[in-house]
Amino acid sequence: IIVDDDDSKVWSLYDAGPRSIRCPLIFLPPVSGTADVFFQQILALTGWGYRVIAVHLFGASLGGFLAQKFAEYTHKSPRVQSLILCNAFSDTSIFNQTWTANSFWLMPAFMLKKIVLGNFASGPLDPEMADGIDFMVDRLESLGQSELASRLTLNCQNSYVEPHKIRDIPVTIMDVFDQSALSTEAKEEMYKLYPNARRAHLKTGGNFPYLCRSAEVNLYIQIHLLQFHGTRYAAIDPSMVSAEELEVQKISLHTSSEQEEQ
Repeated sequence: IIVDDDDSKVWSLYDAGPRSIRCPLIFLPPVSGTADVFFQQILALTGWGYRVIAVHLFGASLGGFLAQKFAEYTHKSPRVQSLILCNAFSDTSIFNQTWTANSFWLMPAFMLKKIVLGNFASGPLDPEMADGIDFMVDRLESLGQSELASRLTLNCQNSYVEPHKIRDIPVTIMDVFDQSALSTEAKEEMYKLYPNARRAHLKTGGNFPYLCRSAEVNLYIQIHLLQFHGTRYAAIDPSMVSAEELEVQKISLHTSSEQEEQ
C-alpha cells in the first residue's frame, strides 16, 4: 500500500480470513520485524475463522507501544476495541537512548542493525528459540537504513502513553519469565498502568514468543477475543465459533500452568 505522494514509501500487509468480519485483529511488528513475522498467528487464527490484518490490536515491543499511542490519539473517536500487548512498553525512556534518537538517521545501516542485534538473546537456546532469532535476523537484514532509522527513532525518542485516555479499552498484557529486552521494572510499570488488564505469562519465549511459542500465544489471543464473540466487534466468523473447544483449551492451559508452577 502506498501511503503518501512518495511512491517509494510502501506498507506491506497481509489480510487473511473472512472478509465479512468488520472488526479484524491487526498485528504490529517490533523494530526488527516486518508484517510476515506473525505468519504463525495468521496461519492458525485464520484457520479457526478469525480475520487477521495485521479492530483489535496485537503489538509486539515497538508495535505494542504504537498500538497504545494509536488508541490514545483516537480516544475521542475510538478506532481500537482492544489491545494485546506482547513484551510491550509504555515509556521510551526505559531504553536510555532519548539523547541519541535524533541522530539515528545519520548512522549507516550496519550500525543501526548492530544496535538492534544487541538486544537479541545469545548463548545456548532451545531449537525453537534459535530458529525464531534466525528468522528475525533475516527480517532485520531486509530492512533499509531509512526504515531502521525511523523505527529506532520512534522506539527511543522521548514519548510515553497517557493511560487515562485508554482506560476503558480491554487489555491483555503478554510477557515472558525468561530473558528479553524488557527489564523487570518496565514490566511492572505496564502492570501499574493497566491494573485491570488480563495477564498472559509465558515461562519462556524471549523477545519473540509469537514465533517460538506460537501455540501458547495463539491460545492467549483466542482467550482475549472470546469476550467479543456474539458482538459487532467479534473478529471471528460466527459459524466458526466453538465455545466448547475454547473452554477445553483454557482448562488445558490452566492445568499446564499449575504443573509448571509446582
